Amino acid sequence: MKRELEYYLQQRRKMLAMQYADFVIGWDMQTDAAENSIIANSEQSAALSEMQYNMTTDPKFEKSVAVLYENRAKLDEVLRHEIEEMYKNIANTKKIPIEEYTAYSELVSKAYPIYVRAKNENNFELFRPYLEKIVDFCRKQTVWLATDGLKGYDVLLDMYEPHYTQAKYDEFFNLLRDRLVPFVKQKTQVPTAVPQWAKQKFDKEKQREFCEYLRDVMCFDKTRGIMKESEHPFTSGFGTDDVRITNHYYEDSLASSIFSAIHETGHATYEQQCDKSLNGTFSGGGASLGMHESQSRFYENVIGRSKAFWAVHYPKLQKLFRKELKDVSLDEFVAYINRAERSFVRTEADELTYPLHVMLRYEIEKKVISGELEVKDLPAYWNEKFTEYFGITPPTDTLGVLQDVHWAYGNFGYFPTYALGSAIASQLFHRMNEDFDVEASLAEGNTKRINEWLKEHVHKYGSSKYPDEILRLATGGEDFNPNYYVDYLINKYSK
Repeated sequence: MKRELEYYLQQRRKMLAMQYADFVIGWDMQTDAAENSIIANSEQSAALSEMQYNMTTDPKFEKSVAVLYENRAKLDEVLRHEIEEMYKNIANTKKIPIEEYTAYSELVSKAYPIYVRAKNENNFELFRPYLEKIVDFCRKQTVWLATDGLKGYDVLLDMYEPHYTQAKYDEFFNLLRDRLVPFVKQKTQVPTAVPQWAKQKFDKEKQREFCEYLRDVMCFDKTRGIMKESEHPFTSGFGTDDVRITNHYYEDSLASSIFSAIHETGHATYEQQCDKSLNGTFSGGGASLGMHESQSRFYENVIGRSKAFWAVHYPKLQKLFRKELKDVSLDEFVAYINRAERSFVRTEADELTYPLHVMLRYEIEKKVISGELEVKDLPAYWNEKFTEYFGITPPTDTLGVLQDVHWAYGNFGYFPTYALGSAIASQLFHRMNEDFDVEASLAEGNTKRINEWLKEHVHKYGSSKYPDEILRLATGGEDFNPNYYVDYLINKYSK
């Protein structure tokens, strides 16, 4: 066992180096590289994925993991969990033909720049051939990776949120339909007029300066991370000491960059606050996408849209935009950033209507993966369902089926975690308030006390435990309860 552990640790070091290379390539692809450069170099991504596949399925490595798995009771808790996950990962990887595995890596590398162009040009047909191949691979995955407990779309859901299947998500979304949707329809029946001040142009450089200020407010360690620009804001990283954020700035939408910055810094805070002992292992980073989204949505909405937060930081924003915000009071600004309205774009949606955007994508993904819905029919079906859910119809595919980057990466099964994360955020907020007055702590001018609580109860574990286990630890033994989420939204928007 000692010999196999030594070999495992040697191979893990090499595999992490491969992951680092993959991370840097992905970052470059979405921030700096030109479209033709990405397409030209897509073969390198395929070569890297082939090397990763071979390392994972190497018989000697598989043997070392098998021995450690059989003796996992003798391992410390963190390594035991890692070995259990690696044992499962090896089994799943071996089920995917290597030629399919590498071809898919090359495909998504090429698909991203084409997707960006298709979105900007409102041209779904440009992206369709790539998406059809991506969907074909995802459907094959559900066959290759099926088990007695996981079949069809459940296979993909489990990749992003362990232990959450269609049955659990259906139960969650049915609760939202029963308790929340009628309230949403009532509150958004009359469109909220956008105030004239919000229609002004807001200088991008000043927006960028304020977003840098917000990273300081949230205690982001800038010696261990950067913020750049991309088409779709995201957070990426490798360990606790290299955490990177992107944003996108629109002159006609001040709120967009502000809340993207808060959201992505929420993700980044999670990454920076994982226990440093997990660096150099496969147990660092967030426990799951749902748990990750709970952190970003918590900071973005529960904290970032509160009056207590802006009572401290609105003067800074006003100082930057003296002319534009001169006559806009704190109450008017807070009302604006919390207005509820039926809108087209998920990432710009308010807290109240946001889960409807996720429900729409969840329903579509189920049909796409099952084969009930083909890619060529996506734009029309999207618009039909969007009209049914929101009572408005997207005027373009850019504002409709092309608005999210996730499918360009083959991330079918990801979207439900956004709603799950929002619900977990409300549950954690409830528990946090039992220890201290969360909003009152914002008077200190930063989120330090909030960060410390989350580090102790959530962040320090990294991915060394399953997310549902971490939630129970953080809440004193309570399982996931979405009623906290519905209660939070109804209470907030009833005022």
